[in-house]
Amino acid sequence: MLVSNARPWGQEAVDLEITDGLISAVTPHDPHLPDAGVVDGRGRLAIPGFSDVHVHLDSTRIGLPFRAHTGSPGVWGMMLNDRNNWRDAEVPLPERVAGTLERMIAYGTTRVRSYAQIDANCKLEKFEAVLAAKEKHAAGAEVQIMAFPQAGLLREPGTVAYMEEALKLGATVMGGIDPCELDRDPVQHLDIVFRLAEKHQVDIDIHLHEPGHLAHFSTELILERTRALGMEGRVTLSHAYELGNVSEAATARVMEAMSALDISWATIAPATKGKQFNLAAMTEAGIRVGLGQDGQRDYWSPYGDCDMLSRTWQLAFTHGLRQDELIEHAAAIATWGGASIMDPGLRRLRSTSERPGFNVGDRADIVLLAGETVTSAVMDRGTDRTVIHDGRVVADQLELL
Repeated sequence: MLVSNARPWGQEAVDLEITDGLISAVTPHDPHLPDAGVVDGRGRLAIPGFSDVHVHLDSTRIGLPFRAHTGSPGVWGMMLNDRNNWRDAEVPLPERVAGTLERMIAYGTTRVRSYAQIDANCKLEKFEAVLAAKEKHAAGAEVQIMAFPQAGLLREPGTVAYMEEALKLGATVMGGIDPCELDRDPVQHLDIVFRLAEKHQVDIDIHLHEPGHLAHFSTELILERTRALGMEGRVTLSHAYELGNVSEAATARVMEAMSALDISWATIAPATKGKQFNLAAMTEAGIRVGLGQDGQRDYWSPYGDCDMLSRTWQLAFTHGLRQDELIEHAAAIATWGGASIMDPGLRRLRSTSERPGFNVGDRADIVLLAGETVTSAVMDRGTDRTVIHDGRVVADQLELL
């Protein structure tokens, strides 16, 4: 296949030759190309496919009637709000999970890391819905499923056994959450997380909402286990915003350790109080940074619209970015940054000026979208998009093909 007249990252127009799902040649645009086998870029921007590395497909209400938010503050209160309501939704869970993934692909997301809540109440029901959606849309996106103990690992008997069963059935990421605040036994919680990950040879992703010094304490325990088990490049901290709120020295120490152990950071670009990690500093330290939508208009929050271009705008806005280079860097995080978390074999971004994804040998996951520049596309968030995954056109004009 040939993608003609596309502008990678808003640069000069080129023609992209794709062979066996990979970019095999990049040449200046030839206006006299034959029509056969050619996807017309029409001078649109080309960026890598979006990577949503923090989404809860299992709690989605995308496409359903709006309902008033009824959740109580805090992780446990929000979890109970989901638990008390998700079975009574207007559409069965497998249908709405698959529909949400379909919409994400149509908007340009070609890599997804989705949580699947596992606890004594839902058991494997949510995991099975996410697994079915992954299989249904395998041609449109690569999906990793995380076995996630939203209610903790220790508070309800039977949770750990269900978690391990999900790993046996195809989950490729082991989740953890607030080892101190939720389970109140960080050593046992993290020992279980790392033991199961090592046993089943899967990655780790830990939700960390804990405040200040508590977040740093949990992170120290995570660093120790990553180092001891040789799990460099296999661990992600999600949220972890309070790691930037204790002191500059403490933040610098944890960033240095994350870089040395290749521990990634996944953000959902929230409007947090206090300091967030500085995106440029994280990148220059060699820390992989990815972006996600978190909930999708669900029982936790009315936010989320399946569009990672919207979330890229939010990332730039909440970090106060105005310069084109930094806003384009936010787009690089939303695309290549997340991809490098899902596949540590991909190189880490090292500066805010890197614009990856269009070298010979790169995977042909591409979004063509209207815009004068990448920054203008982030601001305008238009609907003229063509989505290519593994060298195949999978969506056009926000419709799955």
